[in-house]
Amino acid sequence: MLRQAKKVLGLCRPLLQAQQTRAKITYVPSPGDAKPQTVTMIPGDGIGPEVSDAVMEVFDHLKAPVNFEVFDNVHGSDPYGNPVDEFPDEVLDSIKRNGVCLKGTLFTPLSEHNTSTQSLNVQLRKLLDLQINLVHGWTMPGVPSRFEDIDIVVIRENTEGEYSGLEHEVVPDVVESLKVITQLKSRRTVEYAFGYAFLNNRKKVTAVHKANIMKLSDGLFLKEFRRVAQKYPSIKAEEMIVDNTCMQLVSRPDQFDVMVTPNLYGNLVSNVVAGLIGGPGLFPGVNVGEGVAVFEQGARHVAKDIAGQGVANPSAGLLAAAMMLRHLNLPGFSDRLESAILDTLATVPGSVKTPDIGGTGGTKSLVKAITERL
Repeated sequence: MLRQAKKVLGLCRPLLQAQQTRAKITYVPSPGDAKPQTVTMIPGDGIGPEVSDAVMEVFDHLKAPVNFEVFDNVHGSDPYGNPVDEFPDEVLDSIKRNGVCLKGTLFTPLSEHNTSTQSLNVQLRKLLDLQINLVHGWTMPGVPSRFEDIDIVVIRENTEGEYSGLEHEVVPDVVESLKVITQLKSRRTVEYAFGYAFLNNRKKVTAVHKANIMKLSDGLFLKEFRRVAQKYPSIKAEEMIVDNTCMQLVSRPDQFDVMVTPNLYGNLVSNVVAGLIGGPGLFPGVNVGEGVAVFEQGARHVAKDIAGQGVANPSAGLLAAAMMLRHLNLPGFSDRLESAILDTLATVPGSVKTPDIGGTGGTKSLVKAITERL
């Protein structure tokens, strides 16, 4: 896992420092860096196709050596609203072959008549063993937010816990659900978090848990956290119960640096961070396994209520694409794209920005402004 952390260590480095030094650095490519690379793209549901179109339009201007293998037939439900049972084999084969995917969120319908079908999003993480989910939230100039100087990385176990999908009806109207926590995946998640913190010069890692109540399951996660923390004496290790964590996030978010969590708590914490920085349209993320990485919006919102209206914020998808470019060893292209996005958000008037960040513009106006900066 530390090897994978090294591959993605540049995804979420301190942005201000990067902006200050970018003008002084000339990127010297290694042999083969400009060789075109193929990336699987799954537009997904809701606003996913609009955001994916925005990404491809920006990449046409960026001229990055990336080809997209697009699968626009993958959806979480059929035309009648029923859940789709299985992730398509051809798409799985494409991701395994390419090693990198850029994905929109797939809709998971609620159905009283079909309780056995697992979300396609969860299926994908399990089939590819995308055990680590990493999301990065920071306050961006030009974006209204309740706090300043937020810079939080949430690293989450991504395949077990309450998402194990093991539940059944014991007797009528009594349901039992199993939460699975393993030593192996707890240790790998915590090792990834400390490895990421060390390689990115982060100062503190906070473990989020509920071990005061769930003494065996969360207790196991916490035991592995303490064990791994001893290997990193230069990094402060902190433990915090999940309910207190949520309160602290909305009152004093500046105290957090890197957070490491079991599966469900990471979902909750990530969405709180997304709200603090301005919403899900700004929040990039990645799912990491051995030899494969799937990049997506950090707060996994389908946003079906605004789909097709032309007002979706493409920033999260574009910032995830910038993370992807750095993962592909194309830092020059990544820096240009990241800089164009952040400069645009910081300087354009409200008539260009999307409504979720206080503007009156739409997807096309924001994409146009970003491409002009490229």
